[in-house]
Amino acid sequence: MTTAAASPATMTPIRASNTLRIGFVVMIALFAVAPFAGVYEVFLMKALCFALFACAFNLLLGFGGLLSFGHAMFLGTAGYVSAYAAKIWGLPFELAVLTGTLAAAALGTVVGALAIRRQGIYFAMITLAIAQMMFFFYLQAPFTHGEDGIQSVPRGKLFGLIDLSNTLTMYYVVLAIFGLAFLLICRIVHSPFGQVLKAIRENEPRAISLGYDADRYKLMAFILSATLAGLAGATKAIVFQLASLTDVHWTMSGEVVLMTLLGGMGTIFGPVVGAFVITGLENYLARFGEWVTVITGLIFVICVLAFRRGIVGELGAWWERRAR
Repeated sequence: MTTAAASPATMTPIRASNTLRIGFVVMIALFAVAPFAGVYEVFLMKALCFALFACAFNLLLGFGGLLSFGHAMFLGTAGYVSAYAAKIWGLPFELAVLTGTLAAAALGTVVGALAIRRQGIYFAMITLAIAQMMFFFYLQAPFTHGEDGIQSVPRGKLFGLIDLSNTLTMYYVVLAIFGLAFLLICRIVHSPFGQVLKAIRENEPRAISLGYDADRYKLMAFILSATLAGLAGATKAIVFQLASLTDVHWTMSGEVVLMTLLGGMGTIFGPVVGAFVITGLENYLARFGEWVTVITGLIFVICVLAFRRGIVGELGAWWERRAR
């Protein structure tokens, strides 16, 4: 009896799945040993929070085709709520982060229900307008303390047992949160829901003609993206013991767009690379003061001209050409 050889069409998804698993394991392993290689833990925690934020945004833009110019409102809202819950209500770390994440999910439901009624630039402008409204609300609201923000937020203990005042311990908790959220995003992207989302991105009229409710899928994608962005913001506020207007300002929304495009829109690992590149530039070029923005913009222009698909997208395309 002879067995038929597997076709390339059958092998390709298997290879892609294996590549994704290997890439995830290598990424987590590198992050796990990074503190022992002399990389500052605080920098790594900041980069991981922004990497999760960028991955959440990429879920909406890269796989849903929806460009939001106001995604910082979810990052900032979760940060304020989790910081307030930890400092004023005295909630432990896990409950404070969960409260902030749920607040971002609730806001995402309301904003998404309004924004998905429009497409293209109109969708982007609606999200930007609502984000600016939220910014001025947090600027005036008494509980946010205006420009001072909510400071000295206690980290507390994880499950009442693990003291998070130790920086290295806090780093591995942040890494665990990032790893689980990253796996969730991978599962969403490769699920039937993710495939329908890609179909709507590529050709919405055809997807509607096949019987899919495009608005419902886009709303679900918006809520998921807002929730995961909120998880990043809530974690960041507790880690740095501060919730400020910086995380809800429109420039943060522009920064996450930059991270996603630079790393590779529509790729799994691209936003992570983009977040680390941008965070590293801001950290190591801080001595140049306001020129950091100019230098970052110049690097972005060069990368857009040289790497049209982003860093990871171009590397993936090169690997495919090499494999052929």
